[in-house]
Amino acid sequence: MATDPLAFAPPIRNLLEAGDAGRPSMPLVPSGAWQCPQLEALRRMTTEDLFGEEVVSSLDDARCVHAGLYLYFSALDDSHRISQKVGTASGSYWHGVMHRQEGDWSNAKYWFRRTGSHAVFDQLERETGTPWDAFRFVDRCAEAHQARTGADDLLRLQALEWRLLMRHCYRNALGR
Repeated sequence: MATDPLAFAPPIRNLLEAGDAGRPSMPLVPSGAWQCPQLEALRRMTTEDLFGEEVVSSLDDARCVHAGLYLYFSALDDSHRISQKVGTASGSYWHGVMHRQEGDWSNAKYWFRRTGSHAVFDQLERETGTPWDAFRFVDRCAEAHQARTGADDLLRLQALEWRLLMRHCYRNALGR
C-alpha cells in the first residue's frame, strides 16, 4: 500500500514494512481481519508502545493511530474499541471509516457528520483534484460492494485516505 513507513516511529514502521510485504490492498468491506504476525504483534502492543522513544503530546491522536493500524490489518472490532472512545474529529473520522468498511453505511455517515470539517478532506481534494465528499464516498463504496465489483479506483482512494489520516494523527500525536 506504500504507506511511507519511514515517517513513523520504529514500532509502527516495523508493523507497516512487514505488513506491506505480503498484504493485499485494504478491501472496501473486508471479510475478516488479515491473519498475520503483524496483527498479532499489534494486539500485544499498547498505544504508547507504538511510539517507541517518541514523546506523545496528544493521547487522543495516538489512540487514533492505534485505531488506524487495526484498520490497516482489517481488524474492525479492534479498531472500533479504540475509535469509539476518542471524542475528537479524528476519532469520529476513524470511527466512520470503520463502519464504512463494516458495510454499515448509515452508521458511517453518522460518524462522518460528527467528524465535520477535517484537514484531511482538504488534503484529499488537493491530491485528487476533486472536492472530497465523505458521504458520496460511502455511497460509492456501498454501490461497489452491492455490485461486487473490484472498484480499483475506490481502493486507491481508500488507501490515500488512510495514509493521509494516519500521517495527520501521527503528527498531531507528537505535537508536530
